[in-house]
Amino acid sequence: MLELGAHVSVAGGVDQALTRAAAFEMTACQIFTKNANQWSAKPLDPATVERFHEQRVATRIDHLVAHDSYLINMASSDDAMREKSRLAFRDELDRCERLRVPYLVAHPGAHMGSGEESGIRCVAEGINQIHAERPHGATMVLLETTAGQGTSLGRTFEELAAIIDLVADKARVGVCFDTCHVFAAGYELRDAESYAATMRAFDEIIGLGRLRAFHLNDSKKGLGSRVDRHAHIGEGELGTEAFRFILSDPRFDGLPGLLETPKGDDGEEDRRNLATLRGLVAKSPALVVTA
Repeated sequence: MLELGAHVSVAGGVDQALTRAAAFEMTACQIFTKNANQWSAKPLDPATVERFHEQRVATRIDHLVAHDSYLINMASSDDAMREKSRLAFRDELDRCERLRVPYLVAHPGAHMGSGEESGIRCVAEGINQIHAERPHGATMVLLETTAGQGTSLGRTFEELAAIIDLVADKARVGVCFDTCHVFAAGYELRDAESYAATMRAFDEIIGLGRLRAFHLNDSKKGLGSRVDRHAHIGEGELGTEAFRFILSDPRFDGLPGLLETPKGDDGEEDRRNLATLRGLVAKSPALVVTA
């Protein structure tokens, strides 16, 4: 099954995220390495980095993912914005390297009217330039599936595949599958036949081998709405069956499955959603995968 966790606050230092995750018995954890709503950030404090590594050993939480800033848009048609985004994204990869976080999830960005083809090319060019500047970088970029609001890229598997196709070093790029986004983009997951068809399409277009993480979110809006609104597990339009299928699919054993569902300061909603997911696993036989 998946290694279950959530996006966890780094208030007080990134090391505190692992302490919080352990308190909820998570085996995976997603963090921001900086304020997601600001361009600049102070360098990571060496003492905090050391504590992060110590907490990683102490908590045994080794399935770590970071998410990039919401401001970054390497698909932009504006040259200045695109370069500012590229440099910010490179800095986020550097921060992940210091923390030894293996994956950095990124929304592909929005083309802002220049067209999908132009946006796709810009994203790939930005990644290629960063790879060239960081030839030995170990953190993998995970392009996230999106709901497709506005001019956002990543709504279709074909768009993600087109970006990956233009990346020179394909071994350093993968995909994060967000259940809410995929459903809102128009891919059905709620019954066994539709789930199988969606995963088959992903495999044929992108390749399941590139799928490295899941965001486990129910959707407040319906199939094909193209609206990104997360809901608690089982309380949205997706219901519980889609999550049962993913959790019992042996092809995804060991991948991080991360909640990004609404929550307050105490995180108790994470505890409830994790209990729901674990309950689905306990009641489900392994999914039989057919070609």
